[in-house]
Amino acid sequence: MTASTRAPSATVPNVSPATRTALAWAHGARFLTTASQLDQLPAGDLPEFAFVGRSNAGKSTAINALAQRRQLAFASKTPGRTQHINLFALGPKDSPDAYWADLPGYGYATVERTAKLRWQQVMADYLKVRRNLGGVVLLVDSRLGFTPLDRQLLEFVAPRVVTGEVKLLAVLTKADKLSKKEQAAALAVAQESLADLATEAADVGVLLFSAPKQIGLGDLAEAVWGWAHPDALQP
Repeated sequence: MTASTRAPSATVPNVSPATRTALAWAHGARFLTTASQLDQLPAGDLPEFAFVGRSNAGKSTAINALAQRRQLAFASKTPGRTQHINLFALGPKDSPDAYWADLPGYGYATVERTAKLRWQQVMADYLKVRRNLGGVVLLVDSRLGFTPLDRQLLEFVAPRVVTGEVKLLAVLTKADKLSKKEQAAALAVAQESLADLATEAADVGVLLFSAPKQIGLGDLAEAVWGWAHPDALQP
């Protein structure tokens, strides 16, 4: 498993040059387009990094914290409202180098069944066949751990992770709600849950995260920036 399995980093003010570079890159995120079908997504070869998770796992909040923007990703008070793939561009405005894909949340029971099945099929198709997909950030509530739906998503994307086609980072959100001892336990359980996949794949990680306390924010920024700029990480 990658070095992302380390404990929470210090909060953002005291950052390394690498973290500062990654955060500056993330700060440039801007909305590009929304799509209800895969054929509405842009053509081309730019890598896409998908943010996925249960509807109440804090996915939009994490994206906004990463971009240092309050409302880049829509964080509804009613989980399950996002029913499209929202794409954000990163890098220079005239020459972006990557996209973030905010995928619909899953597992919210009160959403109308037909609509839920429709957009979850679009999400499944995206994860399975989207050629541009280079990494998946799976947001998991640290207080709950991997739910059956989270495990189902892991099983679904695992074949592409094992081949090295797609990288995977599990982000344990709302870590500020846990004590230090509980944080360590949640991290250990998550590592154990990913152990089998990590033995077969080169790039699987997990980290603790809290948007309000900025726990793990620098680590998350560095991880996603590194996915987009692998050459910059070479010795």
